[in-house]
Amino acid sequence: MEWMALYLAMMNLFGVYLMWTDKRRAIKHMWRVPEKMLFGCSLLGGSIGTWAGMYLFRHKTRHWYFVVGMPFIFFCQAVLAIYGIHLYFL
Repeated sequence: MEWMALYLAMMNLFGVYLMWTDKRRAIKHMWRVPEKMLFGCSLLGGSIGTWAGMYLFRHKTRHWYFVVGMPFIFFCQAVLAIYGIHLYFL
């Protein structure tokens, strides 16, 4: 269980880092982080971090698929986590 918490913490920190990096690169007109990578990080457990990074850095908040997609991914992961915990402990 501890390794899972560590994994999720790392993925969420990575999600915040990706949003910060993409915002910084957008300002400097540099090569950007692909949206597939942002969504991929979210799907692999970093949904809270990428979602927080969106609003912390005011980045990708005008794109409906991010505004709807990130909370949706988090909701699905929360439902799966609750289901998994229910199966594990009962």
